[in-house]
Amino acid sequence: MLRSFLIAWQFLTAVPLSRNHHQPSPLELATSMSWYPLVGFVIGGGVAGIDLLMGHLFHPSVVSGIVVAALVGLTRGLHQDGLADTVDGLIGGRNREERLRIMRDPAIGAMGATALGLSLIIRYAGLTVLPQDVRLPALMAMPAVGRWSMVLLAQLSPPARPEGGLAGPFLIHVSWRHVGMATGVLLAGVGLGLGWVNACLVVVGGAGVVFVARQWFCRRIGGVTGDMLGATNELVEILFLLCVPLLPRLP
Repeated sequence: MLRSFLIAWQFLTAVPLSRNHHQPSPLELATSMSWYPLVGFVIGGGVAGIDLLMGHLFHPSVVSGIVVAALVGLTRGLHQDGLADTVDGLIGGRNREERLRIMRDPAIGAMGATALGLSLIIRYAGLTVLPQDVRLPALMAMPAVGRWSMVLLAQLSPPARPEGGLAGPFLIHVSWRHVGMATGVLLAGVGLGLGWVNACLVVVGGAGVVFVARQWFCRRIGGVTGDMLGATNELVEILFLLCVPLLPRLP
């Protein structure tokens, strides 16, 4: 269990914890996805701590900007890069092969840069209006919800590239057991912070977003790539952040 968590941590963050988990097998990579939400909660806890500390020093709008920067820094911008590449490929390419080629190109095009900028702006705006009574639990849960969505999408989707690509080990070897474990971790964490009914609503709503994204990805290129996993993380995180204030209003 510890090794799986450390593999997930090394893959998802820029914070080194161990030098002994850098060459996992494909099956170990897939198994590590069970702990993606737990890594997300740890990231969220760090971000919530930064939010509390900076809140004593700066204006709330400045604090929200620092939180966005911290999220990007803690993850090396991994998922932001996936979002930009996904938008460039799916919108800029005229056919499946051209879309995959564009996504493999490390350069960011106009559409990808626009999507990246809009995602950061919307995330910042969501943070600035986040109610104080749910701010800390929402900050802790947001990265966990996004990373859980990647596990579900990986299980539901075939690899877009025949050779699998960098995401091949995840897409090929992940199982419903891994999804179940990740979902259990997510429900426990969100339930403790936002209530059990809200936790179930988050899982159902997140699954709906993942299913819609999966249908679009498969229609455009016949499967999913690693960039698309990252893009889905960004989409689900932002939607969660925007919808959290609505949860207390539900009957």
